[in-house]
Amino acid sequence: MAAHNAGFNAVECHWPYDCDPQQLKAVLDQTGLPMLGLNTRRGDLSAGENGLSAVPGREEEARAHIDEAVGYASAIGCANIHVMAGVTDQSKAADDAFQENLRYAAQIAETLDLSILIEPLNHRDAPSYHLQSVEAATKTISAIGSDRIKIMFDFYHIQILQGDVLNRFNSHLPFIGHVQIASVPERAEPDRGELNYVNLIPALYEAGYQGYIGAEYRPVSDTDSGLSWLVDY
Repeated sequence: MAAHNAGFNAVECHWPYDCDPQQLKAVLDQTGLPMLGLNTRRGDLSAGENGLSAVPGREEEARAHIDEAVGYASAIGCANIHVMAGVTDQSKAADDAFQENLRYAAQIAETLDLSILIEPLNHRDAPSYHLQSVEAATKTISAIGSDRIKIMFDFYHIQILQGDVLNRFNSHLPFIGHVQIASVPERAEPDRGELNYVNLIPALYEAGYQGYIGAEYRPVSDTDSGLSWLVDY
């Protein structure tokens, strides 16, 4: 409801699993806002886990998390599921586990008309996260060969990881399924920092992107007082 009142035309959520899906669906129906995406669970946070899908030997748990996310997404009419890779040693075994779990997710997504997202995360916020570049994400998707799997292109993460964000976005556009933004390096409101989103966002649509832009940031103060940036968009 707060997102609707602030003027947003869609919402997304990291981990909604503590909320009854029917209650969430009722609020979505009331506001008319679509839920764009949710994440699979991270695992044991106290052990430093950040997803399980690329962790060898954890396939059963990873697929249970995928099943849970698919069931929740279907119940609330959510179109995208971000399958979290996890912390790995970047080995071939980790790559193989990730690809096999994504194949599993893509097969389910095909039957339910859902999309699977994978996201490179930067090394400062997510040390040793398995997916660390747009190119690695593209290679993974190409190896699986399913158009159900797309990249979550978060400009905050990609700027820290690789830079050259607009050229990198344009050259990988066919693989991109969703976009997120935040200021760099603070991860605050997108009206500050080293990326000029006022110029950048129109360029994405000029390049042919047709999806939503997710504002995934940490407010400098409180959420409502930080929403003045929306006026520029």
